[in-house]
Amino acid sequence: MKSRKLSMLLAAAIALTAAGCGSSDSNSSGTAPTASSSGTAAGGEAPVSITVNCMPPKTNAAQRATFEEDIAAFQKLYPHITISKATDAFPCYEPRTFEAKLAGGELETVFYVNFPNVGRLMESGQAADLTPYTSELKTFADYNSSLDLFKKDGKVYGLPTDGYGMGLVYNKEVFTKAGLDPNTPPKTWAEVQAAAKKIAGLGAGYVGFGEYSGNNVGGWHFTASLYGRGGSVITDDGTKAAFNTPEGKAVLENLKQMRWADNSMGSRLYIDWPALMKAMGAGKMGMMLGAPDVLIGLRNDFGGKFENYAVTALPEAKSLFNGGAGYMINPKSTPEQIKAGIKWIEYEFLTPGKGQLDYVRAKGADLTVGQPYPDLYGADTPSGQAVNELRKANANIDAAQFAGWVEGSKGIPAKAEPGPYAQEIYKILDTPMSAVLTRQDANIDQLLADAETKVNSLLTSKG
Repeated sequence: MKSRKLSMLLAAAIALTAAGCGSSDSNSSGTAPTASSSGTAAGGEAPVSITVNCMPPKTNAAQRATFEEDIAAFQKLYPHITISKATDAFPCYEPRTFEAKLAGGELETVFYVNFPNVGRLMESGQAADLTPYTSELKTFADYNSSLDLFKKDGKVYGLPTDGYGMGLVYNKEVFTKAGLDPNTPPKTWAEVQAAAKKIAGLGAGYVGFGEYSGNNVGGWHFTASLYGRGGSVITDDGTKAAFNTPEGKAVLENLKQMRWADNSMGSRLYIDWPALMKAMGAGKMGMMLGAPDVLIGLRNDFGGKFENYAVTALPEAKSLFNGGAGYMINPKSTPEQIKAGIKWIEYEFLTPGKGQLDYVRAKGADLTVGQPYPDLYGADTPSGQAVNELRKANANIDAAQFAGWVEGSKGIPAKAEPGPYAQEIYKILDTPMSAVLTRQDANIDQLLADAETKVNSLLTSKG
């Protein structure tokens, strides 16, 4: 939810999000190759072992191969560090798995975290204080304001690696089949409704517009749509629900109209993040909400034809939902493990020309390069300039696929996810999303009122 990936980041996507995904071996684990059996470094540093997660699944062979290469190269660079285990999770954040591992104290030494969970992990002491070790990170000074999300009381508890800004993802081929111009995608919700009806009219299996309805991603997308309409999920002081408004009602009425009056959304429910991605990748869905990195996920993880997809700006957007992800370190880690974990995060995600920022390798491996991911570094910093130059020099995509999002999102103020309890709030908001997609007689006013009561109770209990 991936994700992906930044108001900060946007202004400046990334799950990887974001980002998320489902594979035949979801949540399975693999033992990573080790580079040193002796554990004795040339510099005399003591051997240390760490575990990491978010390894791409086997179904994403190209990205998994680069990840494994990086583990080997990292261990060669730091022979005193052994990555004893790398867990492949797809998506990297899956609520049930994450919560179970968190409750059981079984999270890896270095673990993936999406923005909505950062605040509560810091407050509950479930992330290590990295402040004494930030000098280990060569690019630390170049971070943009995305780093602020991982700070509390002047201390640093994690490192952002990704971010995203929401838009409207659409299938150009399906648009053409429906007699729609793929070069002029919808700019208003009325145009989305009209386009969805035409696409659904293509026949069996075609869905004009797809949307989530459960597992926290329903509430996540409710929030994205609400932000776009100018609304908020909670008050500015974070003490009350703020979505039982005309803007919140408009989100649900729009979906109810497309689902039941227009019959343009099909009858299938997309409860988990991979479900809607799989349907979009199958090539018969016209539109869905999503960030630019969704196109990469459709290509790499769900078999979609990359060239068929494009992303444009969120219709009528007054605010742009921004999210993202990063990495935190298990608070049970030793100082040596924390240092080793920071070095891994730096190598794999933050060093221009290395790890996931090795655009030369990515291009050679037939991975996409050049998509407008929000940047983690200030544009004028050495790291920011290096990343931009490498990305531009190795770009292998058609920039036009992202142009509508880039141009249409300019000047729209970014808006972060709703506070440290966003995941709990998203779970509550799943209910009205599911209701309007499953019940023709769903009472939107009552649904919003009930959700409002529950969110207020949640926020009161959290103090």
